[in-house]
Amino acid sequence: MTDARDDRRPAGELEAAVMAALWAAGVPLTPGRIQGELGSGLARTTVATILTRLHEKGVVSRERQGRGYAYVPVQDAQGLTARRMHTELDRDTDRETVLARFVAQLSPGDEQVLRQLLDGDGQ
Repeated sequence: MTDARDDRRPAGELEAAVMAALWAAGVPLTPGRIQGELGSGLARTTVATILTRLHEKGVVSRERQGRGYAYVPVQDAQGLTARRMHTELDRDTDRETVLARFVAQLSPGDEQVLRQLLDGDGQ
């Protein structure tokens, strides 16, 4: 017999799956609709809890739909990644060293893109 906890996925993985479903939909979704989209045997209450946490983090917004809420991402995937990068940078008091090490670890192609963006030649 398998312990139910052994089948649990990390919260970050569940959040990523929920966000992927929201981005793919392009319209506000209820927890029940997301549960159906994921098709992974997650309980609707689990999906609702994940959405509540994402809402508290400011990653999704919600609108009243019937007795519950429908959720929509606040940003696209790239915007969320940029936000996470800022969060990580803000956690360290030595920003200069963190940025220097980040840049030192960039591939030549990524370094070129960053240089273009900083010079105002990018998007």
